[in-house]
Amino acid sequence: MNKPVISFFPEASFGSALNCVGIAQKLQRQGAVPVFLCHQGFTGVFNEYGFKEYQLPATRKADNQRSEESWQAFINAHLEHFNQDPTAQIESYVGPTWNAIVDTAIQAEQGLESLLKRIKPDAIVLDNVIMFPAIANAGVPWIRVVSCAETEIPDPNVPPYLSGLAAGDPARSAFEKAYLEVTAPIHARYNRFRAKRGLEPLPPGQFLETSPWLNLLLAPRSVRRERAEALPEDSFVFLEGCVREEAQFDPPPLPVNEGPIIYLSFGSLGAIDTDLIGRMIDVFATFPARFYVNVGGFLESYQRVPNNVYLGSWFPQPSIVAQSDLFIHHGGNNSFCEALYYGVPSICMPYCWDGHDNGLRTAETGIGIHLKRDSWTPDQLREAMASLLQDHEMRERLQRISRDMVAADGSAKAADEILRVIPAS
Repeated sequence: MNKPVISFFPEASFGSALNCVGIAQKLQRQGAVPVFLCHQGFTGVFNEYGFKEYQLPATRKADNQRSEESWQAFINAHLEHFNQDPTAQIESYVGPTWNAIVDTAIQAEQGLESLLKRIKPDAIVLDNVIMFPAIANAGVPWIRVVSCAETEIPDPNVPPYLSGLAAGDPARSAFEKAYLEVTAPIHARYNRFRAKRGLEPLPPGQFLETSPWLNLLLAPRSVRRERAEALPEDSFVFLEGCVREEAQFDPPPLPVNEGPIIYLSFGSLGAIDTDLIGRMIDVFATFPARFYVNVGGFLESYQRVPNNVYLGSWFPQPSIVAQSDLFIHHGGNNSFCEALYYGVPSICMPYCWDGHDNGLRTAETGIGIHLKRDSWTPDQLREAMASLLQDHEMRERLQRISRDMVAADGSAKAADEILRVIPAS
C-alpha cells in the first residue's frame, strides 16, 4: 500500500505555518508523507522540520509584493490604525487586508494548480482564510483548518469575526453592517474570480466555504463558546489546540539570574512596532523578573537593553512558553492556545484581526488580562504583571486546562481525522 501524500498549504504567516507543522509531525509518524506548499518568503521554514517544500512560482508583481520592504511598508502604513477599535479598523485595515488576500489568491492560482498536478496529493490541508480554487478543483479531499479564533465560523451566539465584541453586545448589528459594506466590492471581485474557475459564489462577507470532508478548529473546550446551532460532528472536529513538537530551548543567562520568566512576542507582524516594544522594555527594567522578548528582525532598533531583558530575533515558542510564568502576546490564535496548553497566564494586547476576539475571550474566561495596546500606563502594566504572577487560583485552573489539552493531543487527533477522509487505495 502506497503511503498517502498530504499537501499542506498554510497562509503566509508563522502562526498557520507552525500549526500545520504540528499536524504534519503526527501524520509522518503514522506513515503518511506530508509536504508543504510555500508562499514566497517561507522557503526553508518547513525544511527545517524535515518536510519537503514546493515553492509557489511567482509573477514579478507577486515577487514585488512579497518583498520584505513592501511588507514592512504595508504594515508601517497601518501602525496608526492598530490603535483604532475593531469597527474603525474595518475600513482602515480589514478592507485593505482582504483586498491584498484576494490579490494573493488570484496571483497564486496558476502556479498552485501546476504544483498540485505535479505532486498528485491524496489530500490537501488548507490553513487559510480564503479558498484557492485550484484546491477545490484538485479532485481530492481538502481539509479546512481554522487556526484563527472560532469566530471565523459564524453563529448567532458567537460574536462577529474580528469584532472583539461580546456575543450579546448591542453594537453587533452596526459592526456587521459596516463589515459587509466595506468588503462588498472586494467580495464581488473574489466571486467573479471564483466563477471563472468554476466555483459557486460565496455568501456576502465570506471568503472560504466549509469543507464537505473535514473542518478542524483549534479552540480548546475551556474557551469555546456555546453555539446556537451545533456544528455537524461528522465534518467539524475541535482539536483542543494544536501544538508542534519543538527542540528544547534553554533561555540564555542574564546578569539578573533570578525572578519569574516573562516572555513577550507580538508575532512577526507586531515586531514591526518597535516603539510599543521599546515602551514596554522601559517598564520591564523596573520590574523584578527576567524578560525574553521576541523582536523579529529589528534587533538593531534597541540601543539600551536592561540587565533583566534578553532580546531575540526568534524563539522556539512552545519551549519558551512552557518555561515561562507569564506570556505577553497579541492574541494570535497560536499564542492564545499555546499559553493554555502550557498553563501560563496571559496579558493579551491585540492590535488587529482575530486578536481582538481572543483578547476579549482572555478576559471573559479568566485566563489572563486584556490590555489595549495604546492606552496602558507603566503602572497599569506593572500591576497587570504582578497580579497575574500572584494569582494562584488562576494558575491552578490553568494547570487543569493544560493537563486536559495535553491529554487530548490535538495534533494527533487532527492526523487521525485527516487520514480518515482519504479514500482507501
